Amino acid sequence: MENNRNFFITIALSVLILGVWQYFYVLPRAELQRKAEQVELERKAAEQKAAQPAQPGAAGADAGVPAQGAVPGIPGTAGASEASRDQALAKTQRLPIDTPSLTGSINLTGGRLDDLRLKDYRLTVDPNSPIIELLNPQALPNGYFAEIGFVGNAETGAVPGPDTVWTPEGNQTLTPSTPVTLSWTNDKGLTFKRTIGVDADYMFTVTDTVSNAGTVPVSLSSYGRVTRFDKPLHAAAYVLHEGLIGVTGEEGLQEIGYSKIEEEKQVSPGKSTDGWLGITDKYWAVTLVPSTKQPFQPRFAFFPDGRPRYQSDFLTDAISVAPGQSATVESMVFAGAKEVGKINAYEQDRQIRQFNLLIDWGWFYFITKPMFWLIDNLYKLLGNFGLAILATTVLVKAVFFPLANKSYASMANMKKVQPKMLEIREKYADDKMKQQQAMMELYKTEKINPIAGCWPVLIQIPVFFALYKVLYITIEMRHAPFFGWIQDLAAPDPTSLFNLFGLLPFDPSTVPVFGHFLMLGVWPIIMGITMFLQMRMNPTPPDPTQAMIFNWMPLIFTFMLASFPAGLVIYWAWNNTLSVIQQGVIMKRQGAKIELWDNLTALFKRKPTPAE
Repeated sequence: MENNRNFFITIALSVLILGVWQYFYVLPRAELQRKAEQVELERKAAEQKAAQPAQPGAAGADAGVPAQGAVPGIPGTAGASEASRDQALAKTQRLPIDTPSLTGSINLTGGRLDDLRLKDYRLTVDPNSPIIELLNPQALPNGYFAEIGFVGNAETGAVPGPDTVWTPEGNQTLTPSTPVTLSWTNDKGLTFKRTIGVDADYMFTVTDTVSNAGTVPVSLSSYGRVTRFDKPLHAAAYVLHEGLIGVTGEEGLQEIGYSKIEEEKQVSPGKSTDGWLGITDKYWAVTLVPSTKQPFQPRFAFFPDGRPRYQSDFLTDAISVAPGQSATVESMVFAGAKEVGKINAYEQDRQIRQFNLLIDWGWFYFITKPMFWLIDNLYKLLGNFGLAILATTVLVKAVFFPLANKSYASMANMKKVQPKMLEIREKYADDKMKQQQAMMELYKTEKINPIAGCWPVLIQIPVFFALYKVLYITIEMRHAPFFGWIQDLAAPDPTSLFNLFGLLPFDPSTVPVFGHFLMLGVWPIIMGITMFLQMRMNPTPPDPTQAMIFNWMPLIFTFMLASFPAGLVIYWAWNNTLSVIQQGVIMKRQGAKIELWDNLTALFKRKPTPAE
């Protein structure tokens, strides 16, 4: 029974660690996210009723902030001036954006991308809920935008910046097949022509051409920034990075959380000739990809003055333009969902260094990425991520069947020598050293590996953690339905035994502290039953303490896993079922008695009293 003890202690410790992390990090995060979604729904409803009057905002610049080159300040940072999105959009001239994936508009003031919504993603699983608003005008409390501009000098005169009003060439709509062209000319004879293109997904290409009609050569620098005035309402989880991010220079990947940048105010990596930088959320991101033809200085910053804001920006080395000549600078802006296939395609097709790191695969990416690849390809075949998870479990079982076969065979052999093991324990009850030596001799004689039974669970642990990570970080799993009441495999089972699965008008999750554990849905109960049956395939340990753990572990795990993503609970239940079948077949082949029924009936038999 030493084998069984090690087996289940390994499971217990692994899931306990994940359970503690789930309770103290993920659940508070999920609750705040739910509240944020509710606030957003209420805001949208209020906007539809009536727009509130605007309040004029004060102008300002990036005063008292970390210095870096001459990236211009942002006017009007004293406070949000609009409560309504429609009202804010109506304040400036705009060109519409319409692609298969995006809808929104380009702000002609600054040439900004500050109105962008994702057609394929909604706030909740309700198909009628609002679509995701990724970028928002600066005048809103949740202002968030991407901007490309120039930094000049006395020779160049004024150059396009945050307050420049560009002139469009005709009434245009930006689509994948119809780029738009903007222009602006200053008093020194410099003409700036900007062409903005977009693909069918989430990548914008901004091509700026500077023509010098003056009599003297000029030099100017290009800048880009992603600026955000708010941050996620929920705290970042340890398993996932959210905040400022980039891959530039020799430093490579830079991940800077909101708290860290608030403390340090700025982080300036070394100059770079390639890479990308921006701001990432769990499922969405906005990043800049500077031109590889000109070295640039990247920076990550937090500006506490006026309206606190977070910014990832770059400033290129100066570009010279001789009289009668022109120069072109091309930058790209990614703004959209972090879909794995599209992110990988951008990295390969557009030669963006390590763009795949925009998705936080974690330290164990060598397990997590293959796990996602397998599930995603099975999904394309089966049409349902839940079925893909079940199929993945079968394939993993098949791959490791030879090892599991040896493990279960060893466990069956141990069951055969159980009487000899009990005899040794009784004979050397007072001498643990001799007892251990006799046990080892018995294992050697019978050719038994006492730790063989641990291999199936040791294999299961990395698969379990990899699946957890995949469910948690990949947008493909967001709002992915299974069957019946499971409409989101990345969220816990919404049913609960404590309100009779919805028959009673009571929400167990509202109970303070323990509410999440009371969300004991159908699938966690199924998982608990399958775990109970799996454990009953083996005899109850003779040690009372081990026996108590043996009996209570399935119940504890049932409550603990109730708050985990439904996809993970379904995987565990299916894995337990396959393990029971597999172990039963192997034990029968080895001639060992399957004690499942005996162990179950023994639970309900009256225990004899000492007097009897």
